[in-house]
Amino acid sequence: MASAVALGVALSRTPPPAGEEVTALGSPAAAFLGYELAPLSAARWVTAWRPDALVLGAVLLAGALYALGVHRLLRRGDRWPWGRSASFAAGLLLVVWVTNGGPGVYGTAMFSMHMVQHMALTMLAPILLTLAAPVTLALRALPAARSRGGQGSTGPREWLLAAVHSRVASFLTHPLVSFGLYVSTLYAFYFTPALAWSMQSHVAHLLMHAHFLGVGLLYLWPIIGVDPAPRRLPHLARMVLLFASMPFHAFFAVAVMSSDDLFARDWFSGLQLPWVDLYADQRLGGGIAWSFAELPALAVLAALFVQWYRHDQRTGERADRRAGADGEAELAAYNARLAALDARSRRQG
Repeated sequence: MASAVALGVALSRTPPPAGEEVTALGSPAAAFLGYELAPLSAARWVTAWRPDALVLGAVLLAGALYALGVHRLLRRGDRWPWGRSASFAAGLLLVVWVTNGGPGVYGTAMFSMHMVQHMALTMLAPILLTLAAPVTLALRALPAARSRGGQGSTGPREWLLAAVHSRVASFLTHPLVSFGLYVSTLYAFYFTPALAWSMQSHVAHLLMHAHFLGVGLLYLWPIIGVDPAPRRLPHLARMVLLFASMPFHAFFAVAVMSSDDLFARDWFSGLQLPWVDLYADQRLGGGIAWSFAELPALAVLAALFVQWYRHDQRTGERADRRAGADGEAELAAYNARLAALDARSRRQG
């Protein structure tokens, strides 16, 4: 990812004219975007910042609820893996930076930076958030509803459990459905006017981000999710589901890099940024999509192997305990039979 971004900086800008302000108030870019945009550099890509109140509010709420759940478990003496907390925090920070930091600032002006946003929200952030097991934390932290008058009652915990095992969740997390959404989003968004439409409206842009993140979560939940799910796939089937998406992703990247037509041409050309070569930037966006088809898949594969290994260990330990219990029962039965035979022989003697 770092190499792709560095390449993007090199390909997507040329030195501005000496002594001339590249972007001034009243320029097409400022009119379209609502803010000045200087040429992209490595420093600006890291430090640029335009806060979005809605995104920050949603992230802060999610982080606060997760922290509250962990606090409740620790207060009553239960343990919660610190790695899951770190994974959730990293996922939220990634979402904030991708939408409010450098990729967010330049994402509406450069196709390559928009692709960084798309890939990070669809593939990187969902890995971190899925491994954090937020649903499991909520089910453990929320108190069970108390029955009233001998009748069962419901509360937040019961509602969450019902939602997880609902028909809607079962449909959305079905491998064919989640896989179809994950793959079709790439083509449906870029080879239709949806990309240009999302650039022209802040609300549409937020909905696009939410869709990317949601599709990634639905796709990865059945593969590496540790939370309760409507169905559990065998580990081999999870691996097949992971590898099945890679050819579609690679073909999409090649199609973007080899396209002679600009995506959202009117929008990007209308910004009139003199330091962006639109065709080179689009080819770079395809290269970023290609790299994201490989690197996050390796991370998911590693997590899947670890889960598979731990599952086999737990299964073996349970089998050993059952075998030990069965052996003790057989020994006790054998001793009982011997005692019965001894007692019978004494009576006969």
